[in-house]
Amino acid sequence: MRIHVVFHGRVQGVGFRYSAKQKALELDVHGWVKNKEDGTVELEAEGNEAHLRKFMGALKNGLNPFIKVTHIDQKLLDNEAGYSTFSVK
Repeated sequence: MRIHVVFHGRVQGVGFRYSAKQKALELDVHGWVKNKEDGTVELEAEGNEAHLRKFMGALKNGLNPFIKVTHIDQKLLDNEAGYSTFSVK
């Protein structure tokens, strides 16, 4: 299962990307995360469905007290990309 997500809110300059990477490593989720110029954070992740649900739940609720996610644009993608790690771009 693979998803593409854009997070809106207070998600830049608060450790979001590195917290996402740590959680991805814990849950065996692969893909990438990066800041966008418009102040959002973009992410693509793949893994088994249960792990992706836990991963997204953690990201939605904020991985630290400085992160405040206000809106999420999420799209389920048709196939996996074959990522072998989770990287911060």
